[in-house]
Amino acid sequence: MRHLLQPRVLNQAAIAASVSALACYPRLFLWLHRPGPIWYLEATIFICCIMLWSFVFAWHEFYTHRPAFIFKLDLMPFLVATLTGVVTAVAFHRWLDPPLRPQFPEEYPPDLRHWLAAIPFVLAFNQLFLIFAPFDWLLRLAKNRWVATGLTGLWVTVLLLLKIHKLSASVDTPLLVVLVAGRAMAGFLIAWLYWRGGVLLVCWWALLLESRHLLDFL
Repeated sequence: MRHLLQPRVLNQAAIAASVSALACYPRLFLWLHRPGPIWYLEATIFICCIMLWSFVFAWHEFYTHRPAFIFKLDLMPFLVATLTGVVTAVAFHRWLDPPLRPQFPEEYPPDLRHWLAAIPFVLAFNQLFLIFAPFDWLLRLAKNRWVATGLTGLWVTVLLLLKIHKLSASVDTPLLVVLVAGRAMAGFLIAWLYWRGGVLLVCWWALLLESRHLLDFL
């Protein structure tokens, strides 16, 4: 806990949380069925992100011996992120998006404006909540990078199952198996990319995956 409460960590977390909250604004602005006013949602995101970013700045570099933000990436992790991101995007667009779109319509931007609004949200909040903070928290508990990587993959898989469980319509078993297996592998891969290349490499992978939606607007 001494790392978590350092003034340096809290200052960096507050700055990063401000960026995350601002990045979420376009998507919140276009959200037609908001459960509250934008200022309240922005304040909630800001407060939550302070805690999540604190996990990153307190423990990532201490346990991985790599900074959370790496601006000069190694060639091998970058190539892995690029190739797997492109392959995953193609696979989703070709085989998974058509059956998933009716089940998860909120995950698919209807036009270019919504896509542009969703991208900052995905990069600045989704990855923080799904990968960055859980990985560093688990790394703090397990003190083993491979254990933290595997548990992060399990975490994102559990979240997917909870989301599917809340659907009013059932998902076909073959599609469910593919989704669960794919999410587990993707979670493990992204956690490994975060370990090797930090925040920016994961954001690059996520941007490649989300870019598949541009094909629907051409």
